[in-house]
Amino acid sequence: MRRERLAVAAVATATLLAVAGCGESGSSGTQRPAAAASGAGCAPVAGDALVVLTDDKHLQTVDNVIPAINAKVSSPQLVAALDKVSAALDTPKLIELNKQMDVDRKSPAAAAQEFADAAGLTSGIAKGPGGKIKVGAANFTENELLANLYVIALKAAGFDASTSTIGNRQLYEPQLERGEVQVIPEYVGSLTEFLNKKINGANAAAKASSDLDATVAALRQLGGERGLAFGQPSSAADQNAFAVTKAFAEKNQVQTISDFAAKCSGSATVLGGPPECPTNVFCQPGLEKTYGLKVGSFKSLDVAGPLTKDALRQGTISMGLVLSSDGSLAAN
Repeated sequence: MRRERLAVAAVATATLLAVAGCGESGSSGTQRPAAAASGAGCAPVAGDALVVLTDDKHLQTVDNVIPAINAKVSSPQLVAALDKVSAALDTPKLIELNKQMDVDRKSPAAAAQEFADAAGLTSGIAKGPGGKIKVGAANFTENELLANLYVIALKAAGFDASTSTIGNRQLYEPQLERGEVQVIPEYVGSLTEFLNKKINGANAAAKASSDLDATVAALRQLGGERGLAFGQPSSAADQNAFAVTKAFAEKNQVQTISDFAAKCSGSATVLGGPPECPTNVFCQPGLEKTYGLKVGSFKSLDVAGPLTKDALRQGTISMGLVLSSDGSLAAN
């Protein structure tokens, strides 16, 4: 489900796809770019710790966490409780929580309760008349954690709240519209484009962007047409990002993608990512257009998964596509 959610965000609409030459494929899956890179570039540097480079020119679409609500049950009491969760989280905290679940094997319910206790999540939540609320979740641990946090906050506000893990967005979003579940933890850019395509057609111009306020405004408008309401977006985001090893960052003195482009454009630089990266405007073509980055070669791997992270750690790629809230990015 994480991979599907990433694909929704990264390949939002047909109008956002651009064709770029991949060059000839080698036996290792490494491809030479159509336009040869000039300069020496930056060879991969192996290392266990990974760090995300700041997307300082805002290439990626925002995907901040946001509570999605069936409008028929939306109330100030319910929204205020959900907004407490949004306010309590940021991306570093979400990374640490993902590490606890995906690396340390803690259950989403246990990780959520420990975080809620430590953060004083329920402090100051006023109890009201409540009502029965089912919080749906996508079938990956981060979303299940968020659903459990919503339940904790809603119970503190007097609701009879429970969670239900459903599956992917194609399954749970219609249930939210019908009121079979009343709340879902969602992601701003991904849901905006899902609803945009659903309402306006597969070839609709994209409404999600790197501008959080504008994307949330578009989401509220689209959601309103389907009977959905929303709480406040969290600063916590789970979106496309580019990572290097900590050893690479220290050796080459890079913290941002602009740093990387300025210092590492050249033949020794190897970009790793999903097979569609050389033709996806949020991947290699976007790096070229937005940052002026020219890489020496591209290695076809997976969608922000273990192959990409292992390739970084083993020193076979210089930079790879990851998710910004991945637990493997937690400080060692």
